[in-house]
Amino acid sequence: MKILHSDELKIAETTLYAHLPKSIKVYGFVFAMNRGKPHTLEVLVDTWPDFTTIIVRPDPNNNRAKDFMKKVTLYSTDEEVLRRMLAVEDAIDWSTYFLIGGCDLRHSPILKETAASRGVSIKGLSLVHLMTLTEPSHLPELITSELESRLSVLNESHANVVNKTWKFGGDDKGYRNILKLIRYFPTCCITDENNQPVSWVLLYDYCAMGMLHTQPEHRGKGYAKALVTTMAKRLHSQGYPVYCFIEECNPLSYKLFKSLGFTEDPSYRAVWKAIICNVTECYRETGQCQTI
Repeated sequence: MKILHSDELKIAETTLYAHLPKSIKVYGFVFAMNRGKPHTLEVLVDTWPDFTTIIVRPDPNNNRAKDFMKKVTLYSTDEEVLRRMLAVEDAIDWSTYFLIGGCDLRHSPILKETAASRGVSIKGLSLVHLMTLTEPSHLPELITSELESRLSVLNESHANVVNKTWKFGGDDKGYRNILKLIRYFPTCCITDENNQPVSWVLLYDYCAMGMLHTQPEHRGKGYAKALVTTMAKRLHSQGYPVYCFIEECNPLSYKLFKSLGFTEDPSYRAVWKAIICNVTECYRETGQCQTI
């Protein structure tokens, strides 16, 4: 195994690009790292430069890593190599709670098998569609002159309201994560007459659009479509990948992105899972203790 350094990360980005869209979450992390976005991660491969498996994990030497939810993601074209890295070579620290997200569903048996061998549990959090947009020129023009005057970007004072409405937020780690995203990644919002955001979309640190939300009293006005369209065009013009993950239990968002030209590979599904070492830790991190 090898931990990649800055020059190697640039080569890895090119390699991962050739495997889009299935490699897109790891690609998104590496894309952001190569553009100087602050992070608490390190990137590990099985061999270099011709790797088959690449893992993004918390950097154990970064003191700030504990301030954020522990997250792992991976991309692999060789399941035997992946199994060896997880089960034998300790590519992941299984001793504490962490999320493994945006991972190919077909790797679930290996994750479950390895977790069982380590005496930890896996909680399935969500199964998601991977939606990508390769050509934003086909996006409709949805911004009226009145709405254009209300388009803006989020600032740090908005982190609290975003955190309160985010499904996976509400706590201090959620707040710190959102604050980091607002500071360093593109955002887009629509404001009211008091210049306060009433609808917004952010970019996660793996460069996927997310946290799309419209306050209930402002729904039904086409704000979500307008924001996604605007954000997608901005991201594409800046060289970002344009994509999102949508939970299978969220058909309204799926329909929205589909109507704007986002597509998916019907043979591919990504999954989010939580690795849980003990009930106390699970409750501290998630507020619930169900496992599968």
